[in-house]
Amino acid sequence: MKNATLRQLKVFEAVARNLSFSRAAEELHLTQPAVSLQVKKLEDHAGLPLFEQLGKKIHLTPAGVEMLHSSRVIIQQFKEVAETMAQFKGISGGKLNVAVISAGDYFFPHLLVEFARRHVGVKLNFGVCNREELLSQLADNLTDLAIMVRPPLGMDTVNQPLAPHPYVVVATPDHPLAAQKNISLSRLAKEPFLVREKGSDTRQSMEEGFGSHMAGLNIAMEIKSTETIKQAVIAGMGVSFLSAHTISRELEAGSLRVLDVAGFPLMLHWYVVHRQNKRLTPVAQAFKDFLMRDGGALIEQTIGVRAKPSSPASQPL
Repeated sequence: MKNATLRQLKVFEAVARNLSFSRAAEELHLTQPAVSLQVKKLEDHAGLPLFEQLGKKIHLTPAGVEMLHSSRVIIQQFKEVAETMAQFKGISGGKLNVAVISAGDYFFPHLLVEFARRHVGVKLNFGVCNREELLSQLADNLTDLAIMVRPPLGMDTVNQPLAPHPYVVVATPDHPLAAQKNISLSRLAKEPFLVREKGSDTRQSMEEGFGSHMAGLNIAMEIKSTETIKQAVIAGMGVSFLSAHTISRELEAGSLRVLDVAGFPLMLHWYVVHRQNKRLTPVAQAFKDFLMRDGGALIEQTIGVRAKPSSPASQPL
């Protein structure tokens, strides 16, 4: 194995993670023959096959499983060396890897632009994903910082609240419930609901907010896109539970109305999350400090949604 290269290990890791040569090639921006060649060279160095094909699918051999573990350790060590070298570059010229759940893409780019304006030369790697993908990125150490509503349980992370995150129930302005006050959840449960998919942060927040009433809801449709849900509500297909940070434009345009529901808005928080033992680069630490210091005010300024003071009527159920 003394002649194996880091490139071969990275290509092998991508194939093993995807269990697909074609997907690994796409991810690495290489041709499939180039990927196959690098894996073949690594197998020659190891003197053992690392993959086996059963039917149309490939699987790791026992040697491949061990090689994957060792490859990730070596790749991580090289990454840590690069991060250590980045310490000497300071903030300017550093690269920031940050990911946010989908509700955050309505305001987060504005925060990145403001941070980049204050720190010229910073390189940004920004991803928007659902909760499951975000947790996977944290687990695999693929992002420096994660911005989310519900910090992970059972993972060694540092979780710091960044800003309030209200959730509301919305309908069209001409909906029969739009003019009513203090609508009960039992009454609301009769309406057709358009909801995010199970496992999403919005869906989990909804389950928390509705509690025992969730089982009795009339769920008309599950939709993976918040934008599609908003358009469906505007079209009169039903009501929905959404982050207040995703509907500011529709409220301003008068195409959506927040319903006056007892116990709402459900007030949660945005969190800045990173692994417990993660050595943040100077740029990642600077961005975290920026979020903790100015993030809340900038979100409010960008979205135009002010968090209401806590009261018995606005506490989670």
